[in-house]
Amino acid sequence: MKVGLKLARVGMNMEEATITRWRKKAGDPFRKGEPLYDIETEKVTMEVEAPCDGILLEPHVAEGDNAEVGQVVCTIEQD
Repeated sequence: MKVGLKLARVGMNMEEATITRWRKKAGDPFRKGEPLYDIETEKVTMEVEAPCDGILLEPHVAEGDNAEVGQVVCTIEQD
């Protein structure tokens, strides 16, 4: 099943974050808990982990670009 992963709020005042690095590329499989991408906010830099097993189909936000909380940052095929 195709699923859009949204940028989650990781801090109370967080409204957006910069995608600093994609750890997977389109077509790469991943396991639940593996880092998918890194984000940077005003207060924190962190890895965002996969919520399930799957395959990254398409990132929608390029490295270095900002995403708003709730914005779909990638599409995955969920196992």
